[in-house]
Amino acid sequence: MNRTLALIKPDAIAAGQAGKIIDHILQAGFRIIALKMVRLNRAQAEAFYAIHRERPFFASLVEFMTSGPVIALVLEKENAVSAYRALMGATDPVKAAPGTLRALYGQTIERNAVHGSDTPENAQREIAFFFSEMELHPVEASILSAV
Repeated sequence: MNRTLALIKPDAIAAGQAGKIIDHILQAGFRIIALKMVRLNRAQAEAFYAIHRERPFFASLVEFMTSGPVIALVLEKENAVSAYRALMGATDPVKAAPGTLRALYGQTIERNAVHGSDTPENAQREIAFFFSEMELHPVEASILSAV
């Protein structure tokens, strides 16, 4: 089994879509290993998205990601990174395949509901950004049924 990081972004949380997104993830066969809601400050958001620091959208991305809480999840499944990226859909919700998370819950290319690691190496780095090793353990699906 492989692991990946998933984030439910502030836009989806504000719209009350977190439970639906988590259910969609579980229905797709992912196992949740860790889950927490956090509010990133500017320094944390800048550190997490440092790879995009030179891109023109960096400032607006940091502003958006600090605008409200995010839900961070560690997901486990065979080929987790590629499987979750397929479930997310294209970055631009307009271009995302029907039934993908971004097509269902995304608003714009920046407010696209979810984030997922793009490589297994980045998944390890991103998971470590949000979770200590002690926090990584399976969460029973029945616990989440009330979400």
